[in-house]
Amino acid sequence: MSREKTSIHGEWSSRLAFIIAATGSAVGLGNIWKFPYITGENGGGAFVIVYLLCVAMIGLPVMMAEVLLGKRGRSSPINTMRIIAKEGGHSRLWQLLGWLGVIAGFLILSYYSVIAGWALAYIPTLASDMFAAVNTMPQNDVADFAGSVFNNLVGDPLRLMFWHSLFMMVTITMVIGGVRGGLERAVQFMMPALFIVLLVLVGYAMNTPEFMKGLHFMFDVDFNKLFYPNGEDWSGKGLLAAMGQAFFSLSLGMGAIMVYGAYLPKQASIAQTTTAVVVADTLVAILAGLIIFPIVFSNGLEVNAGPGLVFHTLPIAFGQMPFGSVFGTLFFVLLALAAWSSAISLLEPAVAWLVETVKLSRVTATMACGVAIWLVGFATIYSFNIWSDIKPLSMLSGFENKTIFDLIDYLTSNIMLPLGGLFIAIFVAWLMKRQIVANELDTSPDTLGFRFWHFLLRYVAPIAVILIFLNAIGVLS
Repeated sequence: MSREKTSIHGEWSSRLAFIIAATGSAVGLGNIWKFPYITGENGGGAFVIVYLLCVAMIGLPVMMAEVLLGKRGRSSPINTMRIIAKEGGHSRLWQLLGWLGVIAGFLILSYYSVIAGWALAYIPTLASDMFAAVNTMPQNDVADFAGSVFNNLVGDPLRLMFWHSLFMMVTITMVIGGVRGGLERAVQFMMPALFIVLLVLVGYAMNTPEFMKGLHFMFDVDFNKLFYPNGEDWSGKGLLAAMGQAFFSLSLGMGAIMVYGAYLPKQASIAQTTTAVVVADTLVAILAGLIIFPIVFSNGLEVNAGPGLVFHTLPIAFGQMPFGSVFGTLFFVLLALAAWSSAISLLEPAVAWLVETVKLSRVTATMACGVAIWLVGFATIYSFNIWSDIKPLSMLSGFENKTIFDLIDYLTSNIMLPLGGLFIAIFVAWLMKRQIVANELDTSPDTLGFRFWHFLLRYVAPIAVILIFLNAIGVLS
């Protein structure tokens, strides 16, 4: 039945185009900004090994399921779930899974655009060689200088509005062009450019004094650092962090991969294309670590600097190294490209629904969604300055210090996305008929490969996602 369906929005021109687009969706700030600092906080090599296992055992099965749903429904996530649920005689409430993804993507993009604006703002900052000043100041003042540059940026709502607006304008322009004229054309430029910049920076990192130390940090396995971070009591937080990073780095549960799957050519293999996306996404994360850790070690900085690793620590390193302004500028260009390739996939699900259901033109639908997201983004902008003292849920334990931005981030990352991934796994593995699922995968339900994938999706992935969820809401803390 699905073989006769086509998306009204068009299709990717080829399997390769889908791989590039879906990789662009998955590759983002999470790979280049978050993966290195989480690896640094959790001891390096052991964390990387567990992360890779989680990508293979959790991320890949769930991504295949999400692409499968999109390819079968050939619509926006909301309408895809409505169509497939009706087809299988299941409750109409399953379309809420589509709504969950679309709303999560909407909210994520509202703050993602602001954070990406920081990367854009740092491009001229690094290009101007501002951080070269660290070479002439006392060592004790270096960190304060880097912190003041960042705090001056986030403390100025007008500057944040400018960069946020610029980022959203470019995102809207890309999405207006449609599947081939906008999304595909954009990622066909951005993803090769991203990999070129990555490889240039890896080449630079290889020539730093501590490249081998960075290499050993990432790939020497010491599980004591992961499970006994304090040297005494066992802790499973590193394991859960690895599962969470594997899940979130692949953009699962937010509708983006499902809607991209809706544009997948009929003859394309879901297993082969999805595997290629997962490999490429993971490669970017590994390359980011190979860039950042040697630079950090070579400049005597701390790998466990946390979220400030990119915006506080790295600019200091770039300021101290030869040609640092050039390579520092390239690094933040890389961050911006990665952010844009993800942003267009976050905007597309809502646009697709408006075009299908409300019958708006693509231009009108994109402008409406883009402007709405841009406006909601002001809450994140103000959370770092004039609204920084506003803590809406301060009366609740654990939420005392959460700003509006913190609450949006918490709601999406810790609740909406895990639930989305969980229900995708449950729907495909437990409710859809095995023969239908096998047909979508162009295989037989009796093959060893299908049975192994179905087992992972039915049992391993849901249990892992539930553990991530319980840890996120504090039950396992």
